[in-house]
Formats: sequence, structure tokens, C-alpha cells
Amino acid sequence: MANKRVVVDPITRIEGHLRIEVEVDENNVIQDAYSTATLWRGLETIVKGRDPRDAGFIMQRICGVCTFSHYRAGIEAVENALGIVPPLNAKLTRTLMNQALFMHDHVIHFYHLHGLDWVDIVSALSADEAKASKEAFKYTDYPIGTGENDLKRVKTKVKEFVDKGRLGPFANAYWGHKTYRLTPEQNLIALSHYLKALEIQRDLAKLMALFGGKNPHPQSLSVGGVTCVMDLLDPSRMAEYMTLFKKGADFIKNAYEADVIMAAKMYKGESTVTQKAGVMNFMAYQDMQLSRGEFLFDSGIIKDGDFSTVHEINEDLITEEATHSWYQDNEPLHPYDGKTNPNYTGLKDMDTVGPDGKDIHSKVIDKDGKYSWIKSPRYDGMAMEVGPLSAILVSYAKGNKRIVPLVDEFLKTTGLPFEALYTTLGRTAARMLQAKAIAIYGLETFENLIANLKVDETTYSTYSVDKNKEYKGRFIGDVPRGMLSHWVRIKDGVVENYQAVVPSTWNAGPKDSKGGVGPYEANLIGVKIKDLSKPLEIIRIIHSFDPCIACAVHVMDVKGNDLGTFKVEHSSSSTC
Repeated sequence: MANKRVVVDPITRIEGHLRIEVEVDENNVIQDAYSTATLWRGLETIVKGRDPRDAGFIMQRICGVCTFSHYRAGIEAVENALGIVPPLNAKLTRTLMNQALFMHDHVIHFYHLHGLDWVDIVSALSADEAKASKEAFKYTDYPIGTGENDLKRVKTKVKEFVDKGRLGPFANAYWGHKTYRLTPEQNLIALSHYLKALEIQRDLAKLMALFGGKNPHPQSLSVGGVTCVMDLLDPSRMAEYMTLFKKGADFIKNAYEADVIMAAKMYKGESTVTQKAGVMNFMAYQDMQLSRGEFLFDSGIIKDGDFSTVHEINEDLITEEATHSWYQDNEPLHPYDGKTNPNYTGLKDMDTVGPDGKDIHSKVIDKDGKYSWIKSPRYDGMAMEVGPLSAILVSYAKGNKRIVPLVDEFLKTTGLPFEALYTTLGRTAARMLQAKAIAIYGLETFENLIANLKVDETTYSTYSVDKNKEYKGRFIGDVPRGMLSHWVRIKDGVVENYQAVVPSTWNAGPKDSKGGVGPYEANLIGVKIKDLSKPLEIIRIIHSFDPCIACAVHVMDVKGNDLGTFKVEHSSSSTC
């Protein structure tokens, strides 16, 4: 019997446009998978010919979620090329903004993007509020928003939406799916936190804006340092940062962590979330600076699931190829030499499984040809998973004194073995553990910044650009979705070439020239789907990576028509 093709397009509750196609056998087990980004972004081309000091401001427009990540990367890549070392105050201020981003991003991801993969909202409406209130104390001593009256209010509010047929963000989901594991009372607890997280994420956005000027798209970073010196010297501004940080940290500990522990205990018997990761290579880069020479998370590579050895990263071994990507140049190229020339080859006709489980005629990707706008990054020819899971595993394997106790405590509390970490469940837990680590240790950065400001108020390093010289440099660091790198070549005083290799490119890339699969595709193969018309298992696995396809791949017209022409007059005579 021939395999059936199942298409999930679009994957919702992510940033950008992602399509997943899988082939299943007669037992609904996935035999092969294809990850397809369906829009092309040309920001690497847009920045060419521009003053390199503009790069950060342009590249942060890659995404409306992780704007600070690309902003910082663009700034620091140029600093690296020009040999600029920002003052410690600037480095620590950037870290404070980065901590705000991580806390904001991880909370939003779990509750508003990934949470409904674990939480059955309809089930919550049948919960007993008194039982649910008591249940909450099993996972934390100080539950948030789970008093009996709080839960009754939440239940009433959501039921009003249901009765009116206006489910809003809760519409079009697979309620009642057989892989849901939480009780009605547990679902109600998580639902209450879902709504509470809407308030918390607003406060965490303010946390970023305190030093960034605004959020998204902050404006206080520049090549050489930061411009928010008056904010750093304002006691009321610093006090506000600490207050908002502590509020966010409390939610992470007593809601986010509690809910992940609750989910871990209930889902540890669900095979579709405890299946071993398909790619057992993990890569992370040192980030989250706490002091002059100390970082919260470590660098390194774990190969083939061997946690006894952490290999150092050799930047020269990073390449991107486009064998199955809609670009002209297929060969593996180092990012400094990367090319971004589109070559869209389209879709083809085929029967697929429809929403009712019956076959329908559809447009599908050409699995033997090009099928995605995302390239295939490789490290020494190997696919790598990047993200919070990699950051936690690398730091744990290196004996990081702050991370090891957090991981051990989580495993002990949930009763999970270490092997449960490199699964869909573990990937979701690792994102929480990363947020928890920042919530516990992040204020070390804040305290060290205050101490340094008392003896040195410098926030900017002066520099010059020689237009007769050629420069190249890069930024590498870990951002909320994993290892991010920006690579720049500067010639005649302008950007000659620019490439961004982003976390979702590492994870969502298509097969390479040798047929090797990336993490998205590899993690789907072997999964059994209980109902082909409701492929919740696919969505849950993909969401565990927190896809940002806007980062990984601007809109183009595939017929070759111009969408618009814009001319921006600017002066190139500015000096540093």
C-alpha cells in the first residue's frame, strides 16, 4: 500500500509561514517529512551597499518578535569586523535587554504559541474550581492566579466566549484529541496562567523598553556601545528595571515552571512527546554575560548523543547549501561567501489527506527537487539542533555550576530520566529551565553594572573606518531560539556581503545533498499519528522548537512582477 501524504499548511502560532508535509504508512506512522518555508526574505540583499553602521537597524527588521537579537547581531558583527571592543557598561546593558527578551519570549512561547498543544481548553470548562485550586499547590508553594475565585472567573469568561461562538485564539484547535493528558482541573490551571501571561508579557516588554527606548525594534544600540547613558544614571529607571524583572521572575517560577512540571508528570507516558530526538547533535554558543568574564550559558557541540565530550566550535566548519532550497547556488558555502539568488521551482499536483480524512487533490512540494526558502546549514557536514535544549545540554555536559543543579532538580521533581531531556517534552522543559536560570541569576548582571557605573560611566568606544581597507567580521551568540550568527564583509566603506544564519535555519532546513535531514524533519519521522485529519502530534513537535520562519527566510512575486520600487536618498558622508 502506497504511503499517504499529509499537508499541514500553515503551521499556525509561529512567526512566519511554515508548511509541513509528511508521508505516512498504513499504520499512520510517519516515514518521511518535509519542512517548507513559503516566503522569501531578502534583507541580506537589502543591506548590501549600505553603511555598515546601518546593518543592525536594518537587520532587526528580519522579525517583529526577536528584533533585539538581530539588532544586536548586526551591531556586533560590524564591531567584530572593525575591531571595536565596547565598554563593559555597554556589554552589560545589552545583556539586561537580552534577559528581558528571553523572559518575554519564552513566556509567550509556552503559553500563547505552544501551550494549546498540551492544554485542552474545552476540557477546562468542566473542571471543579475547588479541586483545581488545591491541585495547583502540588507544583509550587506559591501558585499564581489559582485561587478558587480566580479560577471561577476564568472559567466563566472563557465559557461566555464558547457560548457565543467567539473562541478567538482558542478557535480551530483539536480539542478532545486522544493525546491530551491533563485533567480538567489541570487544564483550568494552565488556562488561568495563559490569561495571566498576557499581562506579564506586557511588563516584560516594558523591561526591554526601559533601556531600548521602545519594544519591538529598540533603538539604543550603536556600533561602539549604547546610547541610553541617561537611563543608566537614573536611579528611578534602574529601580523600575529591578521591580519588573522580579515580577517576571516570580511568574516564571510559580506559574511557568509549575505548569511545565505538571505537564511533564502527566505526559511522560505519551510516546509522541517522549520519542528520542531525530538529530542527536547539539550546538550552543556562550551567552548572557554576568560580569567581565563570566557567562550564564556555555559554548560547545555534542556529537551523536555523546554527553561525555563537549567539542569546541570551529567557525570555519559552518556552511549552508541549497540543494533542496529555492536558490541558484547549491554548493556548501561558508557564510562569509554565501549567496542569496532566488530560484523558485514551484509545486506539483498530488492527492493528499483532507481535513475529513478523505483524499483531496492538492499542490505539494517536489520532494526530489527544491522545496523550501530555507537553506540547509551544516557543521562539518552534520545537521545540528540549536535552541534552549542545546544550550541546557551543552552547559550541563560542561558541568556549569548554575545549570547542573537546575536540571537535576527538574529531573528529580518530575521523576524523569536524563534521556527524557532530548525529546519534544524535554525541549519544552529546557526552554523553561533557561528562563528560570535567567530569572535566578540575571540580576547578577544588573548588580555588576551598577557597581561598574560607580567607577566608570563610559558607554561608548570611539573608532574610525578606513574606506581603503577591507574588513570581515561576525556575531555569534545564543538567542531565544538558539545559535544565531551574522557574517559581514565590508569594502569601500560599505557592506559588500551579508549573511544571517539563524536558529530556525539550522532546525527547519530541508534535506542536504546527501539526503541528511535537519531537526524538524528528523523529529517527525517515526511518529504515529492517531488521527490523520487532526495531526496534533506534528504541530506539537514543531512548536517545541518555537519556529521563527520570518527569521529563517521578504515577499517576492513568483511570476517575476515588481511588488514596488522605493528610492531612499541618504548621505554617505557621515563620520564616526
